Amino acid sequence: MPLIMKALRHSLRQKRCAIKSSDREKLAKRLLLQVQKLANFHNRQKVAIYLPNDGEIDTKYIQNFLKKMQISTYLPILVGKRLKFAKIGKNFRKNRYGIDEPVFTHILSAKRMNIIFMPLVGFDKHRNRIGMGGGFYDRTLSFKKHQKTFKNPKLYGLAFDCQRVEKLDAKPWDVQLDRIITPSEIY
Repeated sequence: MPLIMKALRHSLRQKRCAIKSSDREKLAKRLLLQVQKLANFHNRQKVAIYLPNDGEIDTKYIQNFLKKMQISTYLPILVGKRLKFAKIGKNFRKNRYGIDEPVFTHILSAKRMNIIFMPLVGFDKHRNRIGMGGGFYDRTLSFKKHQKTFKNPKLYGLAFDCQRVEKLDAKPWDVQLDRIITPSEIY
């Protein structure tokens, strides 16, 4: 099974990387419109987002919108095998995967976030996701599997439409998302 998952992950990463840059811009703008339909934003919220890497859909329009709304915006940072969330500031450093992380800012746990927008490699209509394979989001958000009434954080996966697959084989440790948002659909 791991070989099948590895091949699927590779194929989906190739698909998203093959999207032309001119199309990426249009799709990122449409993604913001979809996000605005779904989320009821207000300036007391703490929202986590990501900086695109490896062909992931760009979040810059969402980030700009959140900034205009004066919403506290955070980025994931690696802390061992889990994630914490650091407020976006002016200073960044590269983590071990070459992704920018804020430094010298306020750091919070996932439980303190209202919304977490996360990247994904693939998804199905049941809101299952596969990531890059490190398990960082699943480990960090494992508390969501054991809390029936806990509403926050809302978990929203962001992707291109071409990343949808018919069905993913969800594992016991996988954390299901509240929604998956693409430029043309909300699942």
